Amino acid sequence: MTSISSPRAAIILAAGQGTRMKSSLPKVLHPVGHRAMVDHAIDAAEALGCEKIIVVVGNHSPEVRAHIVKRLGEDAIAVQDPPCGTGHAVRAAEEALKGFKGEVVITYGDVPLLKATDIEPVFGGKGVSVIGFEARDPGAYGRLVIEGETLVAITEAKEASAEVLAIRACNSGVMAAPSQLLFTLLADVTNENAKGEYYLTDVVELARKAGHDTRAVFAHEDAVMGVNSQAELAQAEALFQKVQRETFMANGVTMSAPETVHFAYDTQVGAGTVIEPFVVFGPNAVVEGGTCIRSFSHIEGAKVGTKAEVGPYARLRPGADLGEKVKIGNFVEVKNVTLGTGAKANHLAYLGDGSVGAGANIGAGTIFCNYDGFFKHRTEVGEGAFVGSNSSLVAPVTIGDGAMVGSGSVVTKNVEAGELALARAPQVNKSGWAKRFMDTMRAKKAAKK
Repeated sequence: MTSISSPRAAIILAAGQGTRMKSSLPKVLHPVGHRAMVDHAIDAAEALGCEKIIVVVGNHSPEVRAHIVKRLGEDAIAVQDPPCGTGHAVRAAEEALKGFKGEVVITYGDVPLLKATDIEPVFGGKGVSVIGFEARDPGAYGRLVIEGETLVAITEAKEASAEVLAIRACNSGVMAAPSQLLFTLLADVTNENAKGEYYLTDVVELARKAGHDTRAVFAHEDAVMGVNSQAELAQAEALFQKVQRETFMANGVTMSAPETVHFAYDTQVGAGTVIEPFVVFGPNAVVEGGTCIRSFSHIEGAKVGTKAEVGPYARLRPGADLGEKVKIGNFVEVKNVTLGTGAKANHLAYLGDGSVGAGANIGAGTIFCNYDGFFKHRTEVGEGAFVGSNSSLVAPVTIGDGAMVGSGSVVTKNVEAGELALARAPQVNKSGWAKRFMDTMRAKKAAKK
């Protein structure tokens, strides 16, 4: 990122109704990479060093307003009501930027793949700058008419001549200009068009007529992709995942079937890690290098230490913290539990709320009974402890260092270090009972034929 020569602000347009999504969830709150699209736009603005970020919302989406207020505060809100075009939406942010002197960039809450590095070149001009892209299929996009280094016009496809329609340089809608110039030009934009709306694109022609510089910089078409339907949301997700996979593999992560692995926006995976097919990472997952994540595992809000092994079919939930060389095997679920170096839970267990010491072994079928119907309680298993298969540890309870729990036990009291706990009914063998029972049942069955 280049050094910032003047203050920056961002206006993010998020007032669209998103009717084509056909969803009760507002369009800009739909996630890409487990993060709301509008948050991707805010992330980019913050990475650009924007000291003020204003999000333009509509009164029809109180959920969007609440989302923005939670992240940026009430001062970040501007309301467009009723919606009258993109130029009108930007003017709705004018009061919120009163007194700001610097450059303003206009972006969109439904363009989740646009990064700060894509936007950066739009800054630094003295006039109006827009981001364009070379379209694979220009279709209905507005065309950028460029002569030399000057952006002459942005022409809508429906108003373009055959010559202009042949242009592949298209308008992304992202624009930057000094704040005073931007709002001066917007004041002269009219709604004398077929839709009766105020178009932001009219600013380019007004700027040229007033003698200001107008220019275009370019980003990749994928980066400026807007999302207006569920199909486009899936396409954006696929593009996001493609970039994540390529980045991780370039940094030394091995994936034999990368197209089956899904990452969140903030997933961290260290070099030397092997990720088998069909692994899903939710938000806030950190995997240190040299680990192996086996197939069909789900990791969210968890940390996995170096040289650990997870899965197959394991689930790590928020608060799971696996130390070095920990093994979490098939059909094991871990939530809010710290496991020390070399601890193991290899099969069919639920570990919730507690800790497992270094070198401890949790047998198949073990359950940390952490919930009493009202409150969660902790189970503490000491270093080198051994918990036999099919045991239920009823929290709050502590299993001391080097202690053992016999298979099938229901442990309700603390087990001191070095002790053996047996908490099950004594076995009784009744001589001949099984043979007599089976003979009786066979006779009854034969009598019914």
